[in-house]
Amino acid sequence: MICPRLRFENVQVTGEAVRRVPWAWPAIVLLAVSLLGLGVHVAGELLEGEHFGFDTAILLALRVPGDPARPVGPEWLLQSAIDISALGGFTLMWLFGVAGLAFLLYAGKRAEAGWIALSMIGSAVIDGVLKQWIARPRPELVPHLALVRDPSFPSGHAMISAALYLTLALMLAEAERGLAARVGLVAFFSLIVLLIGVSRVYLGVHWPSDVLAGWCFGAVWALLVFAGNRWLRGRRAS
Repeated sequence: MICPRLRFENVQVTGEAVRRVPWAWPAIVLLAVSLLGLGVHVAGELLEGEHFGFDTAILLALRVPGDPARPVGPEWLLQSAIDISALGGFTLMWLFGVAGLAFLLYAGKRAEAGWIALSMIGSAVIDGVLKQWIARPRPELVPHLALVRDPSFPSGHAMISAALYLTLALMLAEAERGLAARVGLVAFFSLIVLLIGVSRVYLGVHWPSDVLAGWCFGAVWALLVFAGNRWLRGRRAS
């Protein structure tokens, strides 16, 4: 997860570039507010007992008509979904997170390690609180193709992976000078997050709205961590 070209000593280059673009921070704030608003809207609808028609339509579309126990697509696609889903699971997320923390601490990057820890632990706590508050049952429309026990909303895989992987993406992107490299890093980690969420719906263990809200809350948390990191670095530099 932590690439050997990680160069946090160069982050001031990107920071200066961001400050030279007057619309950058307003755009980030607008994105965070929009995502938070969407996630809160979904949660509010569920608290009022409302349902989303696309939840049922998408879950059924991913199963063979007349045989809801069989997902659509070739046999290898199911194994791929299980493998991708594991990238957002408790075991691998904490393994990657702890490995990243250990590397950063060894490299003397205690501040960066702290932000990664905040991203991972904070998103897990928020996810747990929302699950117990909303208490949405798992979908029973189709058989589950993975083991699940806790409430359905929001998707912890989608939320925590978005928080951790996007935080990593933003921090790694700050260490790159080239725009193409920065965009590529964020796009790559964003793709992983998207695939993790889609895999949870494909496996039938989450409603699509669970995943949508998880993406929203996780991305907002990653943006808050990124903004906090930039703000504190700016204060120390001034």
